[in-house]
This record gives sequence, structure tokens and C-alpha cells, in this order.
Amino acid sequence: MTIDSGQLVDWSAFQAARSELGAGFVRILGYFKEDGVKSVAAIEDAMRAGNAAAIVLPAHTLKGESRQFGAEQLAAIAEAIEVIGRQCVETRDAPDQALEHVVKLRPTFEATLAMLEREANPLVERRPAAFGRRAV
Repeated sequence: MTIDSGQLVDWSAFQAARSELGAGFVRILGYFKEDGVKSVAAIEDAMRAGNAAAIVLPAHTLKGESRQFGAEQLAAIAEAIEVIGRQCVETRDAPDQALEHVVKLRPTFEATLAMLEREANPLVERRPAAFGRRAV
């Protein structure tokens, strides 16, 4: 599966979060990583077990935390899983409809997290290339 990395992060939302969170930004991004790893695993486990109720909370958590950092594509996938999970709980069905989204979830999470961590790394030089010169 290929992921369009150009659509993964809304960089203006990311910068707004970075400004709002200030010195705590990197620490909170670390929490997002930890929580995200747990949420993705919980969603996958619940999907394997056919347990719609167990999908809802980790999908909801991942959706909210993703939006905080501008990870809109990841948030949209988590939201789709959450909505399907809630509908399946109400109708007492297995969450089979969520499979397509669950398959996309881990690679999207990993690609998004890599982009966020790369951008948050204070050691990465962000100087734009000068006109007429090659970027170093």
C-alpha cells in the first residue's frame, strides 16, 4: 500500500499545536506516539476478535490525538473505524466493515509519526534552498 505523504499532515495545524504547547510539545508528541502504538494494536486486536465495542475507545482516542497534531488523514481513518464500531455496537454486528480502514491504519500511523517526529526534531536543519544553489 502506498501512502501519499503530502496529504498526511496539515502543517499549519501542526505549527499551531507546536506554538500552543510550547516547551511541552516534544513530550506531548511522545505521549501521542505511545498512545498511538497502543491504540493501533488495540484496534487490530479487537478487529481480529470481531469485538466492535473494543474498537470504539482506542479509535476515538487516536482520532482526537491525531487532530491535535494536524494528522488529518490518520484522524479520518480512526474516525471511520470509530463510527463503524459504534454502529456495530448498536446493531450487535461484527465490525467487518471496518476491515478496509483497519488495514490502512498502521501504515498511515507509522508514516505520519515519522513525519511528525522528523519535523519536531530540533537537530534537523530547516533552511530553504537558496535560488540557484543546490541544497546541502
